[in-house]
Amino acid sequence: MQLYLPIAEVSINAFLLLGLGGLVGLLSGMFGVGGGFLITPLLFFVGIPPAVAVATSTNQIVASSFSALLSHLRRRTVDLVMGTVLLSGGLVGSGLGMILFNWLKAQGQVDLLVKLSYVVFLGTVGAMMLVESLNALIRSRRPGARPKRRRHNWVHALPGKIKFRVSGLYISVFPPFLVGMSVGVLSAIMGVGGGFIMVPAMIYLLGMPTKVVIGTSLFQIIFVTGFTTMLHAVTNQTVDIVLALLLILGGVVGAQLGARIGARMKAEQLRILLALLVLGVCAQIALDLLLRPDELYEIEPVAA
Repeated sequence: MQLYLPIAEVSINAFLLLGLGGLVGLLSGMFGVGGGFLITPLLFFVGIPPAVAVATSTNQIVASSFSALLSHLRRRTVDLVMGTVLLSGGLVGSGLGMILFNWLKAQGQVDLLVKLSYVVFLGTVGAMMLVESLNALIRSRRPGARPKRRRHNWVHALPGKIKFRVSGLYISVFPPFLVGMSVGVLSAIMGVGGGFIMVPAMIYLLGMPTKVVIGTSLFQIIFVTGFTTMLHAVTNQTVDIVLALLLILGGVVGAQLGARIGARMKAEQLRILLALLVLGVCAQIALDLLLRPDELYEIEPVAA
């Protein structure tokens, strides 16, 4: 069934969009990521303009993340104190990222920036996660292997410490705030929840347990992406409501299923699967940038 999307100005199959939303919702529940790193590139691939894809995908991220968060709240695997610190940084970052996004849009460079940002961030994070997760999986299968103890690093020496009881941490509020701010900037520029950056940072930098990381990440993602959606709608008018509704319907259902699957898997297995997914998306976007397009020129209508 073909539907015309008024803001994106393209016709697309409604069931395809429902399937994309369901897939990303599944990943949101399993890995604690908003899924924007996947849904936004997928929207590129099916013909949605990058500016509309970035602005609209944040709607789907809010819905699927909220659906998955409900499951994690029932299992008490959400650190609300940590999530609040991350959120405060994320709101600041979203405002800064929106300023940069609008400036680049005015210069006509926003499409290239979005795609290059995906290649750089996805490639770096995916490779690091894959190497670490494979090493952890190998260690866990050795006879008599013990779980790797948390090591203290420079984060634990910073001032302004508070206790995060659910995570079992006593660390400074500044590193989580900066992690949240970085994710907020990415949310505005790339149309992502930032989970693919935040989840590794929470595990490897802050030292949080993987099961707590997933639910806490979703808590922060909901508010930051909701704020980013509002900013895009007010400043750019690039949020396509019809597209957003179809993605949301699929995402809510997929998120519940993903949360159940994720609860039955080991932490190392979850991280390996997420790393492979991140690298796969990175490779596809890089390939699109390198290959010669079918049409070298595109004429856009000039607003009256």
